[in-house]
Amino acid sequence: MEQYNVEQTIQDFVAKIEARNPNEPEFLQAVKEVAVTVIPFILSKKEYNGMKLLERMAEPERVIIFRVPWVDDKGEIQVNRGFRIQMNSAIGPYKGGLRFHPTVNLSVLKFLAFEQVFKNSLTTLPMGGGKGGADFDPNGKSDMEIMRFCQAFMTELCKHIGPETDVPAGDIGVGAREIGYLFGQYKKIRNEFTGVLTGKGLAYGGSLIRPEATGFGVVYFAEQMLKTIGQDLKGKVATVSGFGNVAWGVVKKLDQLGAKVVTISGPDGYIYDKDGISGEKIDYLLEFRASGNNRAEDYAKKFPSAEFHAGKRPWEVKCDIAFPCATQNELHLEDAKKLVDNGVICVTEAANMPSTLDAINHFLSNKILFSPGKASNAGGVATSGLEMTQNSIRLNWSSEEVDAKLKEIMVGIHKACRDYGKEEDGYVNYVKGANIAGFVKVAEAMLAQGVV
Repeated sequence: MEQYNVEQTIQDFVAKIEARNPNEPEFLQAVKEVAVTVIPFILSKKEYNGMKLLERMAEPERVIIFRVPWVDDKGEIQVNRGFRIQMNSAIGPYKGGLRFHPTVNLSVLKFLAFEQVFKNSLTTLPMGGGKGGADFDPNGKSDMEIMRFCQAFMTELCKHIGPETDVPAGDIGVGAREIGYLFGQYKKIRNEFTGVLTGKGLAYGGSLIRPEATGFGVVYFAEQMLKTIGQDLKGKVATVSGFGNVAWGVVKKLDQLGAKVVTISGPDGYIYDKDGISGEKIDYLLEFRASGNNRAEDYAKKFPSAEFHAGKRPWEVKCDIAFPCATQNELHLEDAKKLVDNGVICVTEAANMPSTLDAINHFLSNKILFSPGKASNAGGVATSGLEMTQNSIRLNWSSEEVDAKLKEIMVGIHKACRDYGKEEDGYVNYVKGANIAGFVKVAEAMLAQGVV
């Protein structure tokens, strides 16, 4: 296989995707990142020749866009836009979160849905990939406004989902409260009590440790990465971005396993807490998130020993391990350079695509242990899959059972990524490993099912 042919094939593929999806930068970024590692693998397998597998994966099976009219507390009519991207169902019903945020658009959701296909495949559970949401902002809204919006949103979405078709979950802006309102409206309209949503409350079919699952899974993955170089988490200094559900789970599990977390961040800047975030400070993160407040500065007011750095990101702080937990493209090339210069040995993505391509390439070229979110943050959707199983068998597992199954899944994902990503010099390229490992299962299912 000539190098020129490989590079030309990648260029031709990317050009075709760009032409078909103009003005969708996030989606194009996600597809390019996969193409660079997966296309050489495809070209090395004659059974994939001419089957256009990656082209088919990069085209959603279905895109649903709909109007969401609702009435605010002043009696005024508001109109938002709702989406559901049903990306790929080769290995199971569509599965992926709903995001309520002003930045939600077609490009963001297609990127998330595309990533979800690979992430869900890596879990080994029978789940396809999807994503959805609305450009609605829950911040500053009353409970009644959020309930009315969720009911209006589900009134349309319920036509397109179901436990054997498409099982949404939460994401940014969609927590336990929103899932409850969405589930209630689905049940009322469809007159059925099914496991159609995950992230539900424990009283009506939810799973224990689901709120912590994404963060816990990220830390379990980092633990496995460090083992490949003969190290562990105990005594490591960690920087974390964000302060939401994922960051809370990461901080909680790192603290349990003996690491010291010194940062969290918000849109206004980051907190540096030299004493470490543990004990009541972790409990405060729960209160902080539940309040709807997005000002990290308030943490420093609560705990005066912490320093607040306005308008900055936490990647300038010296650390051993780093966990970007906030949102896409939050860690840039200059941040990656600071982390490497300060001696970071492991960067584990906890959000979806939080690192830019330039930042990722800098980590890889410096042989830093680096995991893409599609592998390391798969614990959330894996536990959603476990919630679906519990709903199907009408049983609830204990926290210990769910946590043990979660850890087993994350260890399995790490092994698959390591096996496909190991380079000749022994360095593990987890980006390559995750993309290929996620691709293979979906590709085999698609080949078996024909051109559909």
